[in-house]
Formats: sequence, structure tokens, C-alpha cells
Amino acid sequence: MATKLGKLERVDLRTGWGSEPFEFTPWLAGEDNLKMLGDAIGIEFELVSQEHTVGDFRADILCKNTADDSWVVIENQLDNTNHKHLGQLLTYASGLEAKAVVWIASSFSEEHRAALDWLNRATAEHIGFFGLEVELWRVDNSLPAPKFNVVSRPNEWSRTVTLENISSETKQMQYRYWTALIDLLKKQRSQLRLQSPQPQHWQIFAVGTSGVCISAIQNTSKKRIGVELCMTAKNTAKAYFNLLKRDQAAIESEIGAALEWKELPQKTTSKIILFKEADPADESDWPKQHQWFKETIEKFDRVFRIRLKGIDPEEWPEDGTEAA
Repeated sequence: MATKLGKLERVDLRTGWGSEPFEFTPWLAGEDNLKMLGDAIGIEFELVSQEHTVGDFRADILCKNTADDSWVVIENQLDNTNHKHLGQLLTYASGLEAKAVVWIASSFSEEHRAALDWLNRATAEHIGFFGLEVELWRVDNSLPAPKFNVVSRPNEWSRTVTLENISSETKQMQYRYWTALIDLLKKQRSQLRLQSPQPQHWQIFAVGTSGVCISAIQNTSKKRIGVELCMTAKNTAKAYFNLLKRDQAAIESEIGAALEWKELPQKTTSKIILFKEADPADESDWPKQHQWFKETIEKFDRVFRIRLKGIDPEEWPEDGTEAA
């Protein structure tokens, strides 16, 4: 007997959102919907504000890229793209020095698609322009479901690096080391948000909170590797560190190991670290090291992500002393 299948049909956008500023923008700014958008283009967002003032204009949505704490501007339409919105996007991007610009519309003209492609070729490699068409679909009488289709994006959402343009042997080794780790994470379908490998001793992973990231590190001189939660924002690093430390016993139990808790009072940054003795220069040992990285980074992400979301940095007093 043939399997009974439903009928897929496209739904008019105005059926789901009657108003762009009062319905579509607030919907898009929702945590789950920003995650859906982020999944489409490979950025993890943290909402900063809606209708953010930039000079005489207002950007629809302003976010932070949690991987590097950079600004992301999102401009959305329920209609076809037009010159007005393109001009607004460029105004917002320059006014905020954004590193990512996201334009969402019902459909893109060839001219506007070509404009974004040209901007991605002509601007600095660490700045990206994304164009997405939004659709609504349903099966039979189901609720409409949104879908984002990427029509323009940077060829590489990070600075392009090749072994040919890295002169140092150490830097070449670091680049190959992280490239092999990223390849493993892709092969094993890890849900971690991946950044392109760089010729440096660390590799960053977003953890969903601005000013905080997970960093994989390697040290050939000390022959060890490690995973650390880095809190880097001047106004919140110490608060996050101390509020997490209240839960140290439970965190270490979930991680399955004792961690190094480094507040670093004389510095802005604070860190929570797990080290492993291993020699990154021993390429024959890379598969074991990378498997340890995968399991440990995913564990850090699982343990810290939910806790960070539940923390209000303002709960920690500025003088660092808690009330009795």
C-alpha cells in the first residue's frame, strides 16, 4: 500500500505576519527564531535591541556575534528588496562598524543580489554581507512554517588562510592542527558552531553569550592541550566568573574533572580551564587529541551554555563582595 503523503503549499507572508515592524521584526528577534536564522548563515546571535537608533535612522535588529563579540545588523522586509533598504543597511553598518550585515526580504532582485556579491568581494575579508529570502510553507492544513534561503553570502565567513601564505613552520603546524580538528567535527556532525581555522595556538567556539567563548588551546613547549571558558568583556567577566564559581562543585561533577579557576584579578579576562598532557607537535597523536577536544568542548558547551543564559551579571556587586 502506498504511503499517504501531504501536500506542500506555499503561504503568503502576510498570512503569518500582518505587519513588518509590529509582527515580523519582533518575531524574528525571538530567541528560537534568531537561532534559526543563525543556523542558516553560520552565526550565533545574541539580541541587543530592536529598532536601534543609528543617527537619524533605526536598524530593525541589532545583535552581537557571540563568537567574537562583534556587531551584526539585521534589516528585514516582507516585500521585495529596494534601494532604500540597501542604503539603510550600508548606513547602519558604517555607523556601528558592524562585521556582519543581514538583509532579509520576500525576494531579491538580480541587481540587489549582485550588489551584495560585489560588497563581499570588495570589502575587507572580515566583513560579511548576507542576503536571505524568507518563505512560509505548510503541509495540508498545518500551521505555516518559516524557511530561510540564502541568496548571497561571503565565500568564506572568515579571513582566508592557506599554507602558502604562512611563512612560519610553527604557524603552519597550528593551521594544519586546527584544520584537522574542524574536519573531524564536521565528519562526526558535531553541533558546535565552527569557525575557520587560523594559524594561532587557539581556536574559538561560540557558547551563546556575548563576551564569553570556549577556546581550544595547544602548547608545544609545555606539551599540553586544553579547553577553557574565556570571559573577556570588561564589564561582565568578573561577574560571570564569580557567579559560576558559586556552582563549582556541580560544574566539575558534570564535566567529570577538577578545573582550574583563574579569576586573574589584575586583568580583564577570567578563565575556567581543563588541561590534558599531550604533545601537539606529535602528528601521529592528533587523532586522539582531536577526539578529546571534541568530547571536552561539547561537554563545556553543554554545561556552561545553559548556566550562562541564567546568569544576570548585575547580581555580582561591583566591589566584588557579596552581602552577608
